[in-house]
Amino acid sequence: MASMSKPLFVTTALPYANGSFHIGHIMEYIQADIWVRFQRMQGREVHFVCADDAHGAPIMLKAESEGITPRQLVERIAAERPQYLDGFHIGFDHWHSTDSPENVELSQDIYRRLRAAGLIATRTIEQFYDPVKGMFLPDRYIRGECPKCSAKDQYGDSCEVCGAVYSPTELRNPTSTLTGATPVLRESEHYFFRLSDPRCVEFLREWALDGRLQPEVANKAREWLEGTPDAASTMADWDISRDEPYFGIPIPDAPGKYFYVWLDAPIGYLASLKAHCARRGLDFESFIKPDADVEQVHFIGKDIIYFHTLFWPATLKFAGYKVPDRIHVHGFITVSGEKMSKSRGTGISPLRYLELGMNPEWMRYYLAAKLNARVEDIDFNPDDFVARVNADLVGKLVNIASRCAGFLVKRFDGRLAGIDHGAHEGFAEPWSGPEAVAAHYQQREFGKAIREVMQFADAVNQYVDAERPWDLAKDPAREADLHRCCSTALRAFRDLVLLLAPVLPATAEKVRGFMNLPATDWAALASPLPEGHQINAYQHLLTRVDPKQLDALFDLAPTEAPAAATKVAAAKPAAKSGGPGAAVQASASASNSDNGLISIDDFTRVDLRIALIVAAEAVEGSDKLLRLTLDVGEGRLRNVFSGIKAWYQPEQLTGKLTVMVANLAPRKMKFGISEGMVLAASSDNDDGGVYLLDPWPGARPGMRVR
Repeated sequence: MASMSKPLFVTTALPYANGSFHIGHIMEYIQADIWVRFQRMQGREVHFVCADDAHGAPIMLKAESEGITPRQLVERIAAERPQYLDGFHIGFDHWHSTDSPENVELSQDIYRRLRAAGLIATRTIEQFYDPVKGMFLPDRYIRGECPKCSAKDQYGDSCEVCGAVYSPTELRNPTSTLTGATPVLRESEHYFFRLSDPRCVEFLREWALDGRLQPEVANKAREWLEGTPDAASTMADWDISRDEPYFGIPIPDAPGKYFYVWLDAPIGYLASLKAHCARRGLDFESFIKPDADVEQVHFIGKDIIYFHTLFWPATLKFAGYKVPDRIHVHGFITVSGEKMSKSRGTGISPLRYLELGMNPEWMRYYLAAKLNARVEDIDFNPDDFVARVNADLVGKLVNIASRCAGFLVKRFDGRLAGIDHGAHEGFAEPWSGPEAVAAHYQQREFGKAIREVMQFADAVNQYVDAERPWDLAKDPAREADLHRCCSTALRAFRDLVLLLAPVLPATAEKVRGFMNLPATDWAALASPLPEGHQINAYQHLLTRVDPKQLDALFDLAPTEAPAAATKVAAAKPAAKSGGPGAAVQASASASNSDNGLISIDDFTRVDLRIALIVAAEAVEGSDKLLRLTLDVGEGRLRNVFSGIKAWYQPEQLTGKLTVMVANLAPRKMKFGISEGMVLAASSDNDDGGVYLLDPWPGARPGMRVR
């Protein structure tokens, strides 16, 4: 364990600069920010930095599609960042970019050092090349038939139907997603970091398995490092080069070659630190030399463990830089048990959250109450969010001050009476004390810390309920009791706010103002406010969450079937089909006109698309519905409930193409959000069965049905 006196260099994963922040980013930054704020309350020197991950083919291609340069795209995205970070009280010391002079210098320096150490190799490989676009294709820009299960329209690296992993050259009937052209195989010389070198394997076994990683992360690293008895063959060399055209950092002495984005992205941690040091007049070299007296800590998601526990430490080690001391890995965030999806009503827009005027500290508190030191997904449940925030922050925390501060200001000039030692010590009985809370913060067991603090808050509220200051205030003979009760409760409130200050920094600052407190400091918990300490008039701290705000946040569609569906698409009655998302009867009777005819404009209002059924499963608790996961060529998957369980087994549908209504408003149902309808044919009374529409071979997800 590193010394608590060492300076801290802390980072979070770099967000890719081709889009706005999502709630997963905000969760990670809040987690790191809470930990950093706690460290600072302990008196530690902390340097907390991050940067935009600004290179790679996706950014280059997106910029091209918008008619701007990659740098213009990155600058536009970067300009959005402050409203999110400031909005959620996330206090980075510096925010930088991997498209910076510092990152070019550091990336090329690290590469030269690795080359000098004999850890860079070149070899000729075959890759798919788009002859129309004139570029080698990254894996995700190639689609074709899975070589394992023959599912159509799969990406070049893995199959979403059977889960197989393969190389792009194994795809059958490959197609470039950029132009639709058939890619051709071409040879190219690539540069590799020799991660399979025995020196790297030996170092990584020592570094990754010595207790610095969470147990589940270390176990995963052990699988990668000890997959076979032959140490030299357990690790594959890492392709670190890409061919032009590419938006990235040029490889020295290799014209037309650029560093793969995953080589220079983590070096962006160091580039941001270097820029931060330059601004602060600090010695950057003292942070990065191998024996630096600094603790280097990274917060990342579980999807990038491989890069951060293998490539990154080995890169630093053999380039002669300091290696990370700890890497804290967290899981994903789900909404009501479902994977995040805006179109399903299970996506949370951080910006919309702020625009609706929702308090950012509600979100900080709710996430903190669920976060722990394990690699576990956490779930955002709207009902639980409302209940927890309103009960804990308003009903327990703020309630203490709002019930007692007014009496002190109006009756006693805002001055505290002497401490009621018996009551104050009695508060400690139901909880483990500030030392236990500090240990939980240090170990990133934020949920445990919150539970401890709320036990303390419960005890204080029970004391106030028993003393009943509102009744004491009615009896002039009990003036001293009123003074003592309110003073005791306010001292405890001060302690509660200090304990929660890493989570609720804005509230802590408000309390500091109205209670005339010095700078937020954990050590203050050992020093009760003295007799005669004067507070100011109570100021508003937190309001309750209005459930309507959650409805607006998720922008849920009305529960009734949209008119376009009932009139044009001829939906079966909800009682029979399960409403929007169920199979739609192919019928000519759907019309709102007297003669049953519609115009071409009526027809074109319905967006019919080819859809691939990626997965199908029975819906627990329903005897009619199947849950279909559909690929409609949008780069994401849709969730649709269909009342076809009586006619189809889930395994019959997986991998099949069908037709769906793609512009149907999402509908909140008992079992989740349904976002479309699949089309089927049947007789009026269903006695002949129900038949999903089956497009002719060659159709692809996303094609428009006209």
